[in-house]
Amino acid sequence: MSKARSLFISGLCAAAFLLGAGPRPALPEAAAASATPAAAAAVARLAPGRYGLPDFADLVDKVGPAVVNISTTQQLAGGRSGINPNDPLYDFLRRFGVPIPGMPPRGRTPNPHGEDGPQRRGIGSGFIVSEDGYVLTNAHVVSDATTVTVKLSDKREFQAKVVGSDERTDVALLKIDADGLPAVTIGDAENTRVGEWVVALGSPFGFESTVTAGIISAKARRLPDETYVPFIQTDVAINPGNSGGPLFNLAGEVIGINSQIYSRSGGFMGISFAIPIDVAMNVKEQLQEFGKVKRGRLGVLIQGMDEDLAQSFGLPDSTGALVARVEPDSAADKAGLQPGDVILEVNGDKVGESSELPRMIGELRPGTEIELKVWRDERSRKVEVTLGAMGEEGGPGTIGRGEEAGKLGITGRALAEADAEELGVKGGIVIESVSGPAAKAGLLEGDIVLALNNQPITGISQFRKLLDAAGNRFALLVQRNEARIFVAVRIE
Repeated sequence: MSKARSLFISGLCAAAFLLGAGPRPALPEAAAASATPAAAAAVARLAPGRYGLPDFADLVDKVGPAVVNISTTQQLAGGRSGINPNDPLYDFLRRFGVPIPGMPPRGRTPNPHGEDGPQRRGIGSGFIVSEDGYVLTNAHVVSDATTVTVKLSDKREFQAKVVGSDERTDVALLKIDADGLPAVTIGDAENTRVGEWVVALGSPFGFESTVTAGIISAKARRLPDETYVPFIQTDVAINPGNSGGPLFNLAGEVIGINSQIYSRSGGFMGISFAIPIDVAMNVKEQLQEFGKVKRGRLGVLIQGMDEDLAQSFGLPDSTGALVARVEPDSAADKAGLQPGDVILEVNGDKVGESSELPRMIGELRPGTEIELKVWRDERSRKVEVTLGAMGEEGGPGTIGRGEEAGKLGITGRALAEADAEELGVKGGIVIESVSGPAAKAGLLEGDIVLALNNQPITGISQFRKLLDAAGNRFALLVQRNEARIFVAVRIE
């Protein structure tokens, strides 16, 4: 079993075991006439079975040869490894003779002092994307592997070279020494619809060439710490071993790579996620060319918009990404972006939610010249930016003691000059206690108020004047720990 990643949301364990996806529903004849050409072709190719449901047999015959089984071995420095015998998967794998990570194959006696030393074994899936032997899978399937073996549907086995892997998108590219291989057809994930049938092929628990089917449950799902992948959610049965396998539409085209599941038990519970194929192919091209992924970097810290913030900035709706901080000497700084700017478009493409911006920028390479549509001072403007290279961002914070600040309901003190210099600001108010409108808006003790409606705060008296002139609805720029955020305040 391949290396698993875990996500915890609302008490659910997101097991990065491996996913699967499902099949797309056949369109009724009445709807077929108005369907897109791709959908109509899918209906024509996949005739309903005798019970009126899709028959996937012909599709599987067509695409099956391009799906591969992947097994890995990781050489360990010492000590014991493998699945805990108390794990519910342990007995299942042992009973059916599936290789268990860290354990020798059945019939072979382990030798803890052997020349090879202890090993961890893993399983996964993949698919051939070109006739000359390039294979896509998940990065976590081959992570830290000493050897990677690719087994084709005709039982041939090849030692694979890991061309490159990208942890941010969980995509890896392998190369095997073979020609004339059956390759998949790449589909269009963007134009798929919720409710369409999809089919997953892979090797759950090591059972090769297993087919499962279901529907697309949702699109553009955002998972914690996964800002670069708008996942396709399906209800296709996916289990350990499916990771890296393809998700097909009914036309036999790959639209995703099965990657993660949400589960309380570690097994499939009806929710699985696939990486859209367009994201994967963009990564594949860079891995093939450079051996790694080069991403553009804007150099801003952003936050989401809501109705109150949109009204504070004079925007008609809450779309876009609000700039909370601009890193000094970054591409954004050189282009003149400012805290309080709202990025509405990138090269003419609308930024619907703030979470879309990192992916839109990350898909572009360093040095790319882009045009941003930015909202500032209640009007839009165009800003030309030359992207830098991907990097990390951060910033310090501080706390202090008291003076009152009127109708807002906070007590605080002026930010010390040394602290202001460290933060790169002219001044600010360090909050010591909150009540009333401030508490309702979510301000916290220790927050540093840096600006009110984009007007930098230089001292207590100036802050009071800004507060008196602001009316009953305004936005504060706040430094909280290592982040800068805008907080919308409404005084009733």
